[in-house]
Amino acid sequence: MVRMMTLGKTGITAPQNGFGALPIQRTEMTEAVNILRRAYDGGMRFFDTARNYTDSEVKLGKAFEGIRDKLFISTKTHALTPEQVRKELDISLTNLKTDYVDIYQFHQASQVYRPDDGTGMYEAFLEAKQQGKIRHIGITAHKLNVALEAIESGLYETLQFPFSYLSSGKDIEVVTKCKEAGMGFIGMKSLAGGLITNAEAAICFAHQFDHVMPIWGIQRMSELEEWLSFMDKDPVMTDEIQAFIDKEKQELAGDFCRGCGYCMPCPAGIKINNCARMSLLLRRAPSAKWLSEENQAEMMKIEQCLHCYACASKCPYELDTPALLEKNLADYKRVLAGEVSI
Repeated sequence: MVRMMTLGKTGITAPQNGFGALPIQRTEMTEAVNILRRAYDGGMRFFDTARNYTDSEVKLGKAFEGIRDKLFISTKTHALTPEQVRKELDISLTNLKTDYVDIYQFHQASQVYRPDDGTGMYEAFLEAKQQGKIRHIGITAHKLNVALEAIESGLYETLQFPFSYLSSGKDIEVVTKCKEAGMGFIGMKSLAGGLITNAEAAICFAHQFDHVMPIWGIQRMSELEEWLSFMDKDPVMTDEIQAFIDKEKQELAGDFCRGCGYCMPCPAGIKINNCARMSLLLRRAPSAKWLSEENQAEMMKIEQCLHCYACASKCPYELDTPALLEKNLADYKRVLAGEVSI
């Protein structure tokens, strides 16, 4: 059976196989509800969403009405003022058809809020906790320095941070520091924005860290069934799987776009979250669809890049996005010219 884990000092104990509900926003309501209910019936108990994920919360609310106390829900807010925090939380509670959330998180935090820092943000979370609207205070971050500061502050019960078998040594250090601090760790981007396609390798890696809750971005029933298949077995790292991971890390060494989309919108209309990783998509998920007229037109927009570096300034991974776009366009043109096959 898939192992159980406890999320730091929160006391939240659930199978180490979580549901990331960002992609579910792209699924039609009835099918989304069916997927969520199947996830629950199949044994999943930890579900992560956000106010910013359009109707994701609404879908969770509809799916779990009547069984709310049998599972755990974490959600997030992009609010920048205490008033917005209160308003966003009330909307989330209405969407989720509940009177509390298990973990409420500052979403993609650019700073670590503290009591008496003059913003009132942390106090707004404390107030909500005292009112029983939230049970635990968490923070999500993409930048290493923010994550480390959050851990060192001792103010947060959970940290959500990118984590996969492609993570760097510095990222692994964040995970280790969380455990030392008794802080729950929620692993986002566990499939590196779709670049990781081997589910068994992904979950075996995650299971080496007994305090990490990996959340898998799930959009289709077929994807869900693959994750549920691990409920009946305990995935164990083998020499063969480790060798596969080592090869993957070598292939994806260096800077690459995770497709998170935080750099958008682009003033030149470039779909950066696809275009900046097209070379990898062509190599790792070969498909004629990447060469369709529609995708060709999108890629050619790179030639209109303004080099304003607005995208680079917003990239949580501090990538030189314009340079990455140019490299991907050059690779793409070679494929179109038949110099490289897919």
